[in-house]
Amino acid sequence: MDDHKAKGQELAKKAENKLHACCPLFGSNFEDAALLFHKSATSFKLAKSWDKAGSLFVKSSKCHMKLGNKHDAANAYIGAAHCYQKTSLAGAICYLNKAVTIFEEMGRHILAAKYSKEIGNLYELKPDVENARLHYERAAELFEIGDAATSVIQCKLKVAEYFAQLQQYQKAIKIYEDIARQSLNSNMLKYGVRGHLLNSGLCHVVKGDFVAISNSLERYQDLDPTFSRTREYKFLADLAASIYEGDVEKFTRVVKEFNGTTPLDSWKSTLLLRVKNALNEKVMEEDDLT
Repeated sequence: MDDHKAKGQELAKKAENKLHACCPLFGSNFEDAALLFHKSATSFKLAKSWDKAGSLFVKSSKCHMKLGNKHDAANAYIGAAHCYQKTSLAGAICYLNKAVTIFEEMGRHILAAKYSKEIGNLYELKPDVENARLHYERAAELFEIGDAATSVIQCKLKVAEYFAQLQQYQKAIKIYEDIARQSLNSNMLKYGVRGHLLNSGLCHVVKGDFVAISNSLERYQDLDPTFSRTREYKFLADLAASIYEGDVEKFTRVVKEFNGTTPLDSWKSTLLLRVKNALNEKVMEEDDLT
C-alpha cells in the first residue's frame, strides 16, 4: 500500500511540473498532465487513499476541460465521485452533478440520466428523500429525451415511491395510474399493471378516504377488467372495508393474510403502518367520547 502511495506522489509531482511548464499556445503539456493525474489517482485508489485519489481525478478533469475534451473531463469527475463516495456523500454528489451537466451539454442524455439516477441513490442514503426525488425526476426526463422508455418508467416509479414517503399521495397516485394505463398497451409491460394499481390503491388507503378508495377501485376495473379478479384487488377492497368499519383487528388480519402469500416490501409496510396508526388513534378518540 505504501508503494502505491509513493508511486502516486511521484506521478502527481510529474503532473504538477507539466502544468507549471505549460505554454498557453500549446496543449500537449495539459494532455500529459491529465494522463499523469489520472495515473496518480489510480495509484492512490489502490492505496485506498480515497480523498487524495478523488482530488487528483478532479485535477485530471480540469486539464481535460482546458483541452476541450468534455467526455474525458466528465469521466474524470465520475472517477472523483466514486472515490469521494467512500468518505463524503456530499463530495460524490458534487462531482457527479458536474459530470451530468457536461453530458447534458454534449447531448449525451442517456449518460446524463444514468448519473442523475446515481445521484438520486446517494441522496436516498443520506437520507434526503426530496432531493432523491428531484434527481430521479431529472433522470426520467433525460431518459425520455434519449428514448429509453423502460428506464423512464423505472425512474417515474421511484419518483412515485418518494412522493408517497413525503405524504404527497395524490402525486404518487397520478404517476402509478398513468404508468398502469400506459403499460396496458404493451405486451412486455402489461403484467406489471396490477402492481401499479395496488401501489396507487395503497396511496388512497393511507389517505383514509373510504369513498375515494371505492371510486378508485371502480376506476381500476374500468381501466383493466381483469383487475377485479386479482389478489391485489381483494386486498384493497378488504382494507377499505376495515377502514370503513374502523376495525383495527380486521385490518391487521387482512394485511397478515396478504403478506403470507405476497410478502410486502418495506415501502408498502410503511404505508400500511401509517394506516394502522391512524385507525388506532381514531378508535381511541371514539372510546374517549363514549
